[in-house]
Amino acid sequence: MAAGGWQSLKAVARYTLEEGNAALITRALLQQNKTDGFACVSCAWAKPAEPRVAEFCENGAKATAWELTSRRLSPEFFDTHPVSELRGWSDHDLEAGGRLTAPMRYDRATDRYVEVTWDEAIADIAARLRALRAEDPKSAVFYASGRASLETSYAWQLFARVYGNNNLPDSSNMCHESTSVALPESIGVPIGTVHLEDFGQADCLLFVGQNPGVNSPRMLHLIKEARDRGVPIISFNPLRESGLVRFVDPQSPMQMLTPASTTVSTQYLQVKVGGDLAAMTGVAKALLTSAVAGGQGLDREFIAQHTHGFDAFAAWAMQQPWEDIERESGLARAALERVAAVLGGAKAVIAVYGMGLTQHRLGVKNVQMLCNLLLMGGHMGRPGAGICPVRGHSNVQGQRTVGITEKPELAPLDQLAAQYVFKPPRDKGLDTVGACQGVLDGSVRAMLNLGGNLLRSVPDNTRLEPAWSRLALTVHVATKLNHTHLVPGETSYLLPCIGRIEIDRQAGREQRVSMEDSTGFIHASQGVAEPADERFRSELAIVSALAEATVGDAAQVPWAGWREDYARVRAAIATTYPKIFHDFETRFVLPGGFPKPNAARERDWKTPTGKANFIVPGALVADPDAPGHPPQTLRLMTMRSDDQFNTTIYSLDDRFRDVSGTRNVLFMNEADIARHGLQAGQRIDVRTAADDGVVREVRGLTVRAYDIPEGCVAGYYPECNPLVPLWHHAEGSHVPAYKSVPILVQPENAIP
Repeated sequence: MAAGGWQSLKAVARYTLEEGNAALITRALLQQNKTDGFACVSCAWAKPAEPRVAEFCENGAKATAWELTSRRLSPEFFDTHPVSELRGWSDHDLEAGGRLTAPMRYDRATDRYVEVTWDEAIADIAARLRALRAEDPKSAVFYASGRASLETSYAWQLFARVYGNNNLPDSSNMCHESTSVALPESIGVPIGTVHLEDFGQADCLLFVGQNPGVNSPRMLHLIKEARDRGVPIISFNPLRESGLVRFVDPQSPMQMLTPASTTVSTQYLQVKVGGDLAAMTGVAKALLTSAVAGGQGLDREFIAQHTHGFDAFAAWAMQQPWEDIERESGLARAALERVAAVLGGAKAVIAVYGMGLTQHRLGVKNVQMLCNLLLMGGHMGRPGAGICPVRGHSNVQGQRTVGITEKPELAPLDQLAAQYVFKPPRDKGLDTVGACQGVLDGSVRAMLNLGGNLLRSVPDNTRLEPAWSRLALTVHVATKLNHTHLVPGETSYLLPCIGRIEIDRQAGREQRVSMEDSTGFIHASQGVAEPADERFRSELAIVSALAEATVGDAAQVPWAGWREDYARVRAAIATTYPKIFHDFETRFVLPGGFPKPNAARERDWKTPTGKANFIVPGALVADPDAPGHPPQTLRLMTMRSDDQFNTTIYSLDDRFRDVSGTRNVLFMNEADIARHGLQAGQRIDVRTAADDGVVREVRGLTVRAYDIPEGCVAGYYPECNPLVPLWHHAEGSHVPAYKSVPILVQPENAIP
C-alpha cells in the first residue's frame, strides 16, 4: 500500500466526521501551518513560507480533529466513573472521551476526581509545593511534554529554577537527547543544519531510522519533488515501510486520478535492528577503498581544511572485517558498496534520521557515525547538504532553546540571575530517566506535568506505577484524560488548558505564541477556534499563576504581567537570548518565521578543536546488551502505527501494516516463527532477556508474519514499554533504548 492517496483522504474525512464539529475542523485545517494560523499540534516538521492550500498531512489532520472534538469529559462523567474503573480503559478510549472541562482534584475516599475552583486548585498546589520546598527543593520535578509554546516553556523553566532546582526533564530525553549530545561533539551545534530550501538543491537523500510516511508525512511532498528531479533516495530501515516505498500525492490530480505514484527509495536496505553502526561502517569502508583506488567518495580539501580526526577514523573503519560488518548489519557487502557508489558520486547529500538511530545503547555513536559519512564527502555547510534530525513533538526543540534542560551548563544562569534577581541552582537536575529513578527510590515527592502521558511513555512503567502512586503531589496540565492521570499521588490535580488551535484571550486581547520547528525556524501560532469550555485557562496563565502563588516573592518576575500580554514574555526571552531572539516581535510573524543562528551551516565549528570532528565509534553493535544471550533471544524494536502520535492512539488500526482492531501484535520473520515452533496468528507471551532480578513481560500478543530481518521483531509503543528496563538507555544521553531490546517469546501462558 502506498502512503498518501485516497486512503489518506478517506481517513481525514472519517476522523473529521467522527469527532463532530466537522465545519469547525475543516475551517481550522485550512489555517493549519499558515502564517496567520496555528502551528500543527502534532509533529515538528518545518512550516514553509509559501504553504500549500492544504499544508497538513493525515496525522496532522487527525490531531486537529482530536483537539477540536465535540466530546467532553465533564465533572458529571467523573461522578459515575471511579478512577479504578477508568484505569482499565485503553489509551484510545480514554482520550476519545473528549476534552477535560474543569479543574479536578482526586478524592481518595470516593476514588473519583471532583470539581474544584481554579482558586482552590492553585492555592492548594502552591501550599503543598512550598512545604516540599522548605524540606528539599530538589524533591519536585517539572516535566514538559514538548507541545508547550516558547512563552510557556520559558516561564516553566524559570518557575523550576526559582523554586530551587534544575529538574526539567522533557520528551526530548526520550527521543533526541542522543542528537543533542552527539552533534555538538561532531559539528559544534546541537541541532540539524538543514533548511527546507536545501531539499530543492540536494542530489541525494539518505534516510536512516526515519519513516516519513508515519512520523512526518508532509516531508513526502519534498521527497516527491526530489524524485521528480531524479534524485536517488537511499533508505535504511529494518521493516519495509510503505512511506519509504511508494507515495501517492493527495494534492496531485495526476496521481489521484491515475495509477501513477512516486517510487520513494531507489535503494532500500533492511538493516538488522541495532545494525546501523555496522551498516554505516561498511559504507564508510567502501568509500575509503574507492578513494584509495582513485575513485570518488572523499572531499579531501574539505577534510583537510575543516575536520579533525580523519586518519584515526579511516584506520578504524578499514580494520573492520567485512564478515563482521555483514553479520552485524544483516546486509551484503555488495549492497553497502552500491550505497557508497551513489554517495561518492553525489555533490550534496542530506542525511535524514529519527529515533531509529537515537534510541539505542550507542545512539550517540549512531548519530556521530552518520556525521562521519557526511563529513567524508564534505556534505556539511554546503547548499543542499547536511544533517537533518526529525523531531517529534511540535515544539520539543524550541523548549530546549528557551531553557528546558536539566544541564545547568546549557542554561544562561548568570543572565537569569541578573535579569530576575535570584540565585539559580547550579547543580545538575534530573532528566526523565533520573526522575523515574527518583520516583522509585522515593527522593522525588512531586511531579508537575506540563502535558504528556509520562507513565505510558517511559520504560519499566509497570514497575514505576506503584511508586508513582506514593508521590505526595501530582499535577497535570492537560487537554484530555490519559493513563498517567489515573495513577494519582496522595494529592492529585487535573488542570484543563486551552489547546493551541483555540483562541487565547488575555486582558481582552487575542494572544499569539511562538514555536520552533525541526529545522530551527521560529514561527508565530495563533488559535482560530473558540475554546471548548469557558472554564479553560491557557498554559501560560496556569504556569504563571502557580509560580506566582508558590515562589512569587523569591525573584523579580512579573508573572501577572506575563499573563496579560504574551509579548512581554517574548521581550523577556529576547533579553535572555539576544543573539537568537533579537527583534523577536517583528520577525516571528514573517512568512516562514526566522531561523536560529547555526554556525555549522556556515562551516564555523564551535568545537574544542575548532573543526568538525570525525569520531571513532569503537564498536559495530549499537546495542551491546543483545549479544551473549541464549540463541532463542530476539531483538525487539518498538514503533508507532499510522493511526498514532506518540502515546495518542487515534484508532486500533494500522492500515500500512494491514492490522485492524488491535495493537497487541508482535511482527516476526517467518523463519523465526518456525524456529520458535510458533504459527502466525498464535497468541504468545514475551519476556525481557535481562539478568537483573526483575521480571518484565507482556502477555497475549498475536504473532504476525512480516518482512523484517531474521532475529528481529517489532511491537507497538507504548504497549511494549514494560519490556524495556529503565537502565537500558543510551550511553551519554540516557535516551531509553526502545529500538533494540533482547526478548524471549513463549506460547501464551507458557511463562509461569
